[in-house]
Amino acid sequence: MKPNIHPTYYPDAQVICACGNTWTTGSTKKVIHTDLCSKCHPFFTGEQRIVDSEGQVDRFYRKLEVRKQFQADKEAREAARVSPLRPITDLELGKRATDALAKAGITNVGQALERLAQGEAAILTIEGFGRKSLADMKKRLRAFGYQLPEAADEIVV
Repeated sequence: MKPNIHPTYYPDAQVICACGNTWTTGSTKKVIHTDLCSKCHPFFTGEQRIVDSEGQVDRFYRKLEVRKQFQADKEAREAARVSPLRPITDLELGKRATDALAKAGITNVGQALERLAQGEAAILTIEGFGRKSLADMKKRLRAFGYQLPEAADEIVV
């Protein structure tokens, strides 16, 4: 064996754990600092504890919260998208059709859907609101994601 190529061996090296437990062992370092030992490790203690020395668990929980917030925002946007309280002007039917509906007291989508539930004839009785406006309104309601009543699908001549 060559002389002076091996590190110094300390037979009484001190090991110090973060929990305060200490013991001696043989090592090439005089003092060893560790985060876990057999006295505090969850595997040996049976205690349900998360050991997080680098902040990974906190980072995971932050990501989880951001994901939950994103899901809640998405659900709120979807609910607002098909809200019956949405103004009828959002459908962009044109000035004449929108004015005719407003004159008949239909100012939001929910009221228009109620009238459509009575059948096409009920909405065609509105003065100034014709078949083309009805077709445009149905097309826009479907585009926004509204479910049209079955009575609205009946074609009345």
